[in-house]
Amino acid sequence: MSLIDLLSNEDVWDKFYRYKTSLCCPKAFSGYLSGFISDRAYVPVCEAINENKPFPLPKKTVISKMSSSKKRTVYTYPQDENTVLKLLTYLMLRKYDGLFSDGLYSFRPGRTAKDAVRKLTKIRGIYGMYSYKVDIHDYFNSVPVRSFLPVLKDALSDDPRLFSFLSSLLCEPRVVERGNIITEEKGIMAGTPLSAFYANLYLLPLDRYFEEKGVPYARYSDDIILFAKTGEETKEHAEYIRSYLCSAGLTVNPDKECFSSPSDGFTFLGFYCTKNETDIAAATVRKLKGKMRRKTHALMRWRKRNGLSGEKAAAAFIRIFNRKLLESGDDNELTWSYWFFSVINTDKSLHQIDLYAQDCIRYLISGKRTKARYNVRYEDIKAQGYKSLVHEYYAFADKKEDKKES
Repeated sequence: MSLIDLLSNEDVWDKFYRYKTSLCCPKAFSGYLSGFISDRAYVPVCEAINENKPFPLPKKTVISKMSSSKKRTVYTYPQDENTVLKLLTYLMLRKYDGLFSDGLYSFRPGRTAKDAVRKLTKIRGIYGMYSYKVDIHDYFNSVPVRSFLPVLKDALSDDPRLFSFLSSLLCEPRVVERGNIITEEKGIMAGTPLSAFYANLYLLPLDRYFEEKGVPYARYSDDIILFAKTGEETKEHAEYIRSYLCSAGLTVNPDKECFSSPSDGFTFLGFYCTKNETDIAAATVRKLKGKMRRKTHALMRWRKRNGLSGEKAAAAFIRIFNRKLLESGDDNELTWSYWFFSVINTDKSLHQIDLYAQDCIRYLISGKRTKARYNVRYEDIKAQGYKSLVHEYYAFADKKEDKKES
């Protein structure tokens, strides 16, 4: 039986719903998915797939990256079709999980970034090793489809019908951008559900290479880190990765290549790890501060342009960053805080971020950069709805401890 046949199975949808709602799932998405399933809204989509009707074209959008001024391109299908593709991805990631190597942590059942960092920190002698970390430039949208299709066909050799459907989506050159249909190379389409499986699969030979060599190695989608006993070994491994990626039509992001010596600790997935502490990486803190700074300037302009009170501008800042840092987004996307809270064992970086956020809020309320801004008391900030990351971190830790005891 093809996985395509399971897309119209009510029991499979019910299982998928239970899985989704067991995660960090906001009520809005939970309600939508419940209605989608009870209304059997997946049936028309499944019928269209079974009848080989053209799938709707994906929509192209350029958005700002979290905690950064940089942009990224994402693709989305209409909501009903996108939801069916979510189920298909869920099924594929489970059926074909055995293909992947032990060093791969992205989008896999029962594996998270937390597991990657924790496993690395538990490797005997890891803090006496040299490391090499690299990020693949625009990975999802740069994968050459012509090179990827044979890889996908081999992986799905037991389900030719599934391969036929997926290849039709990958080979469709048209996308919708600002209401217009354009033609472009779009790779495996970041933002679409299926890209998670594709991203895992395309670099499978690279993952296996280091696994077979016994090199301490981890990959989370487009982020790679490995360790060696000498700096020379890390350089040799780095050259292999660059060469392999080049042959696969990909390139490294030179700004995110990092060689570290044993005394440096190591940074991976936004975490900074030393023998005694696991904290948020300095670069991650800088990016978040930059996001706060830019939003503060924008809100100050908004306040002056509209003759608004400082309290109103501060409340907007707090609402924006409470949502970004502490509240789950669409679907089961992890919040910024839950990504970090479950791994770090110190509040040092959280304290830095708190102080910076409070300074931004005081400026918005007082309109001053001088010491006079401290006339705005912490109680005034809390009254606007501000939530301290340090406080939320310890509340998270207490809740986790309560769960263990129960």
